[in-house]
Amino acid sequence: MIAITLLFATDLRAEVVALKILKREPFAAGRSFGDVGPYDQITAIATFAIDPKHARNRDIVDIDLAPRGADSMVTFLSDVVILVPKDIAKGNGAIFYDVNNRGNKLALGMFNRPPGGPAPDAKNPAGDGFLMRKGYTVVWSGWDGEIVPGEGRLLLQPPQARLNGELVRGMVRQETSSDSRVSSMPLSRRPNHGSYPPTKDGLEKAVLTKRPTETGKREVVPREKWKLDVKGIIDLNVGVSQTLPQIMLEIEDGFEPGALYELVYEGEGSLVQGTGFAGVRDLISFLRHDASDKNPLRKADGKPAINRAFCFGVSQSGRFQRHLLYQGFNEDVEGRIVFDGLIPHVAGGGLGFFNHRFAQPNRHNGQHEDHLYPADVFPFTYGPSTDPYLKKTDSILGRYAKSKTQPKIMHTQSAAEYWHRAGSIVHTDPLGTTDADIPENVRIYAFGGTQHGPAAFPPTKGVSDNYTNFGDYRPFLRGLLIALDDWVRDGKAPPPSVYPRFSDRSLVGWTQEATGFPKIPGVRFPKVIQQPSYNDFGPDFLTKKIISIEPPKVIADYKVLVPRSDADGNDVGTLLPVEVAVPLGTYTGWNLRRKEAGADGMLTSLQGSFIPFPVMAKKDDPRTPISKRYDDVKSYRMHLDDVAANMVKERYILEEDRPRYQAYGEAIWKFVVK
Repeated sequence: MIAITLLFATDLRAEVVALKILKREPFAAGRSFGDVGPYDQITAIATFAIDPKHARNRDIVDIDLAPRGADSMVTFLSDVVILVPKDIAKGNGAIFYDVNNRGNKLALGMFNRPPGGPAPDAKNPAGDGFLMRKGYTVVWSGWDGEIVPGEGRLLLQPPQARLNGELVRGMVRQETSSDSRVSSMPLSRRPNHGSYPPTKDGLEKAVLTKRPTETGKREVVPREKWKLDVKGIIDLNVGVSQTLPQIMLEIEDGFEPGALYELVYEGEGSLVQGTGFAGVRDLISFLRHDASDKNPLRKADGKPAINRAFCFGVSQSGRFQRHLLYQGFNEDVEGRIVFDGLIPHVAGGGLGFFNHRFAQPNRHNGQHEDHLYPADVFPFTYGPSTDPYLKKTDSILGRYAKSKTQPKIMHTQSAAEYWHRAGSIVHTDPLGTTDADIPENVRIYAFGGTQHGPAAFPPTKGVSDNYTNFGDYRPFLRGLLIALDDWVRDGKAPPPSVYPRFSDRSLVGWTQEATGFPKIPGVRFPKVIQQPSYNDFGPDFLTKKIISIEPPKVIADYKVLVPRSDADGNDVGTLLPVEVAVPLGTYTGWNLRRKEAGADGMLTSLQGSFIPFPVMAKKDDPRTPISKRYDDVKSYRMHLDDVAANMVKERYILEEDRPRYQAYGEAIWKFVVK
């Protein structure tokens, strides 16, 4: 199909100035989805031009250092993909915006996969078609300038900050590690991720250190023992916009498994990464409100087809949503609401390294890896709380207190967030002494006995002590999305929040004694946890988001708590998936690294455990054996259906997902009981 460029009249308030449609083609080979019918997939590139002086753009770090055009506007580009009903009038009128994760589209895998069913793939890109059958228009766009192009990854092409015509320079810290002995690793620690190139002087004076664990002593790696493979800035021929190249760190004797390698150097080419927030804001606002034929979501009668918008994001993308909300980007430049409802999923208590000088948006804070990046920072709660170190009261939703642009929020998190991502401080004060006040427009759902992303079934152990956790929270996401839509569209209250609380002692300290986790033969309980710290990044960090101290100085810690365990070691005070509520084993939010993988006893990043119950009574195992829980597999399946039926009644899952637990449950039974 011939590319079509849609141009818009520009003024100091217009943001989307061009939408170049590269192709429009049938989605899923023209498959029809119930009453909605077939979908089209639109692939495009959006050009944005924003006014750096506009009040709603001023919080973009270094926007005043971004190159400007003759019209004094700052320009940048973003990839866009839209799945839209071929007859848009048959859609449900709602955008479902999936914040891509490191350039990857995750929504279909999260929502279009029934319990135990196959994930969407190249042969079946729609999965079971849930989002399509419900009539959502699904939208993705690039917001991350740190991603390397290729394999369908969505890119933001932001401007680079310049001072007196020269690329801004500054201190950069990169941390990388490997679970096996390899000769080279990306500085970013992840493949397909870019890094800021060092200046010539920065490369000569760079210091590389190695330490066995996060709190271990740093040892300098001799300069002659390592080098960087710098492939140079990727020029996408878009003028002032750039993405970053992948830079490889090569070590003469190879990487020690599990060890942390930290490189501090002077870098250049800082991206104005905060434009990613503005791009999401302005794209959704355009698709919602533009009534011209330039809007691909306009109906045949000339009216916009969209009357509400929802936002969903997994992990990094959930933190992006929280940060977007915190900095006021849920209001467009006309003061209108952008997203009516948001589901920040498995974000934990963090924001992100998204809107800083030399931002690294793909970093998070883990117990072992990436611990000291500025991601888990105050504020943590949606309602007001006070930071004991900053002596400041703030909240994620503070900017919307007296505004009609305050959205409805469902914050969802796995059990792993309590261990790996400081999940408790979403709903406690920063020192874990009391439950936080939750605003009326916020619900919090903690999915007990699950890990960050459900493991494949049957599970394996990988680098960890125990089987990875396959407890599947995805049916909850389907049910809660429908409840969120009812809440926004009709004002129908959603199911009540379910999360562990300090007040009823379902939220407790993280030691084995405090949790009451049983002593299971051969199972190690964690002696570490991800606990955010208040750090000194330098005098300009809090006001200008400029880091001048690397690594930062740790001043004090915030306090995290975890769900209490029942006699089986399963979480209490949480919303349990059907297969966890009717257990054949212990499902945890933590797993530990084995000695062979290095960093022995540290948390395996974002993983949980599945520890099968004994089939028959077993010496020293205090958990009730399966033989005394269920008569046979038929009995087990009946229990599953009873729990599923109750969850349907309470609106946490959908009736269409209830029958699927029968085959799924039988597969789990065969894996455990054999």
